[in-house]
Amino acid sequence: MLRDEVNKALKVVQDGGIILYPTDTIWGIGCDANNTEAVKRIFALKQREESKSMIVLVDVDNKLQSYIQEVPDIAYTLIEYAENPLTLVMPGAKNISPALIAEDGSVGMRVTSHPFCQQLIQRLRKPLVSTSANISGEPSPEYFGKISQEIIDGVDYVVDVDQHSTELKKPSTIMRLAPNGTFEFIRR
Repeated sequence: MLRDEVNKALKVVQDGGIILYPTDTIWGIGCDANNTEAVKRIFALKQREESKSMIVLVDVDNKLQSYIQEVPDIAYTLIEYAENPLTLVMPGAKNISPALIAEDGSVGMRVTSHPFCQQLIQRLRKPLVSTSANISGEPSPEYFGKISQEIIDGVDYVVDVDQHSTELKKPSTIMRLAPNGTFEFIRR
């Protein structure tokens, strides 16, 4: 079942499509983080300003260095000991769509622990965009049943994993991390 869904989502993402999928936090809208056209479709679907950034998922922490020029050593410690899913906003973004990079050159990265996400990213061999499955300004859906029809209709594929779960999920904790290792919370 999981493998079939990974295969279906992989084909859509490789073809430049956008997917609605479960993550280790809330449901996300995603695409290949290198495909600028797909990224722009997500901004349009969410009715979100392109100056607001989206999160990029990787499957293992040693891939961070492929997308961040200089990953501060403390990043790995923070990820290892975080009690909740943790997104780190770091400067020096590289090897991803320019549409995902903030004006200051930073990008929010998260190492996902969700089996579907991990397998999809491994098969894609690229990072995956993840942004909450809602219209910008509306509340983030805590589970699949709270996602609006407009979002469901606006994606190319809805992943059939965890759709019946009503476990209340929250977005990740977000911390801004400077190259010198200093950090601040953006969202707890």
